[in-house]
Amino acid sequence: MTSVKNLQEKYENLDIRFRDSEENVINSNLIMCFDYEYNESGAEVVIDTDEFTAVCPWTRLPDFGTLTISYVPNRLCLELKSLKYYLLSYSGVEIVQEHAANKILEDLASACNPFKMSVKLDYKIRGGLHTTVKVELGD
Repeated sequence: MTSVKNLQEKYENLDIRFRDSEENVINSNLIMCFDYEYNESGAEVVIDTDEFTAVCPWTRLPDFGTLTISYVPNRLCLELKSLKYYLLSYSGVEIVQEHAANKILEDLASACNPFKMSVKLDYKIRGGLHTTVKVELGD
């Protein structure tokens, strides 16, 4: 039987490293767009996924969240399969939620130049705290 003291010692020595990477592996070149013919319509496109994951830079444990992207296209729309691959490039990256939301907004806006865009990253509760980060571009 493992004593509490032995378990505590094992826990303190636990330093498993998963396949973590730095922010520079996020590949914004994966994002593709297609021509949008109704740019004066003011239509809002909303894309969401509950499969977003990145790695906490301090604990090196995975963080999971729901990502919602809303935008009013100008001349280009985001192509969804390429967007999925782009988002998957975050899966082993050590990045805080606040930086991830801003980086996603920056990369997506650069790719499609929308009239306006917002990115909302809603992480699962961890340590009893729930956090949502929302960043916006445009009106």
